[in-house]
Amino acid sequence: MTSQSSQASQTPQSPHTFQVDLRGLVDLLSHHLYSSPKVYLRELLQNAVDAITARRAEEPDAPARVRLFAEGAALRVEDSGVGLTESDVHSLLATIGRSSKRADGLQEVRSDFLGQFGIGLLACFVVAERIRVVSRSARTPDAAPVEWTATDDGSYTVRTLPDEARPEPGTTVHLIARPGAAEWLSHARVLSLARDFGSLLPYDVRVGEEAVTDLPAPWDRPYPSPATRRVALARHCHDLFGFTPLDAIELDVPLAGVRGVAYVLPSAVSPAQRVGHRVHLKGMLLTERAEQLLPEWAFFVRCVLDTDSLRPTASRESLYEDETLAAVREALGERIRGWLTGLAAGDPERLAAFLSVHYLGVKSLARHDKEMLRTMLPWLPFETTDGRLSLEEFAQRHPVVHFTRTVEEYRQVAPIASAQGVGVINGGYTYDSELVEALPSVRPGTMVAELDADTVTAHLDAPDPDEELALAGFLSAARAKLDPLGCDVVLRAFHPLSVPALHLDDRSSRHEQARAEAEEQADDLWAGILGSLRGSAPRARLVLNHLNPLIRRIGALRDPELIGTATESLYGQALLMAQRPLRPADSALLNRAFIGLLEWATHSETGSGEGGRP
Repeated sequence: MTSQSSQASQTPQSPHTFQVDLRGLVDLLSHHLYSSPKVYLRELLQNAVDAITARRAEEPDAPARVRLFAEGAALRVEDSGVGLTESDVHSLLATIGRSSKRADGLQEVRSDFLGQFGIGLLACFVVAERIRVVSRSARTPDAAPVEWTATDDGSYTVRTLPDEARPEPGTTVHLIARPGAAEWLSHARVLSLARDFGSLLPYDVRVGEEAVTDLPAPWDRPYPSPATRRVALARHCHDLFGFTPLDAIELDVPLAGVRGVAYVLPSAVSPAQRVGHRVHLKGMLLTERAEQLLPEWAFFVRCVLDTDSLRPTASRESLYEDETLAAVREALGERIRGWLTGLAAGDPERLAAFLSVHYLGVKSLARHDKEMLRTMLPWLPFETTDGRLSLEEFAQRHPVVHFTRTVEEYRQVAPIASAQGVGVINGGYTYDSELVEALPSVRPGTMVAELDADTVTAHLDAPDPDEELALAGFLSAARAKLDPLGCDVVLRAFHPLSVPALHLDDRSSRHEQARAEAEEQADDLWAGILGSLRGSAPRARLVLNHLNPLIRRIGALRDPELIGTATESLYGQALLMAQRPLRPADSALLNRAFIGLLEWATHSETGSGEGGRP
């Protein structure tokens, strides 16, 4: 029993053939593989171009014509290509995925073909309910023309025809539109799609009598002068993409078989926004949404190019990610980087125009690319206490490059630091502090330091000890007034004289202030937890300018209440000058100080003659 079972299990089984539901396959093609029904025309053009390429491999002087005729709800496509025999029809048109590029003598030109005949023709069912192919072989001149007719239910017939049905070698494809798809086969739509897909094809392609191909490509045409070339490419960009570029960058990578142009966008875009590029494969438009063609940092250009080396995906609507694409991406990135370097070296006006729009993108690139940072160092603008300067210019002026991490910190210290001869860069804008910190990596010997309240205070002159001692009572009253706000009071002498007081703090003191406020508002449990987090961070400080006449007059006051009102007024004015957001306690202080000063002023006008308050 066991032996019989063993023998039965070893009996050879007859192979079975997969059964293909053509209607389901057409639905798969139209809804999942292809992005739009329009690709049917690209597949027809690809088959025609491949057939001509195959014939010319054996007959270099063979005609190279493709003609498309839109006839109502039907389309006829004729080519002068290699044609098919009856056996070719059975093996190629009825077999999905089989390449029409047979190995018999054509292996050496395989790289010149664009697609696969079977799957390409099948894609026509996306718009057609019936396909009829009439073909005559150039390889077998004595063979009769053959007709292959298929419908979208999956059935097909094959028969031979009289010689007059197709007297010359080549293939004619007839399409009958599916219900609701006739517009895709109209003359206007066919002409538009043919020009979009086939404008760079190397053969004579026409829709009726109207030319489709437009060679040479705009970037390969001779022009009388560089200015004329620039104008022509700008017009091409506008016609193709709908915008007039800031500039055009030549993309020529012979080793990768790439020729084209990158157009610089005229308006700023987000670095996170991926721009689609237009890629032709051996003259045929492959995609206009290629996102992986350029490095991520090159988001400020949009490309159109032709290549014979990149590999398409199965849908032939995008590029296959492989080593070749990676090498092309790197090479194109070098071309764009070289363009920037060339502008920096020889055309500062165009570079300035570019940076005025895309400086944020270039800064984003320079963060991770030392060569780009080194190249752009003399050109990228930064806000500084010396005006808008490049990092290179600023570093040449100042032995230590000080910077702040926030715009608020810069506004606090910029006027005072500038008066003391301390140069400061505003690093509060996007990427700026990172670039300043990276400066020593491309400019050896440069010292970079973050500017904080301690550094600013250290650059201010201390008053004469005797003078400060004489003001001890005033300073004590002022400190007592601001202590509840977490702010200390110090006396210094600094320029400009017009600034009576300066409010200085840093991130650590602001964090401590926020923690203290949260502790006051929390319940006992959270107050204990927040109290345990209390740090030793320095407090904010109100720096009074001993050189300012107003401070000297206020320092002579003896009335503690008036000293308090004046101190609160100086504190509020310093906060406003620093453009710091006001807390509720700060707003209440400003209101209280304003009312107090009004009371004092009106009392002085109508007072008791003793010069004091009641």
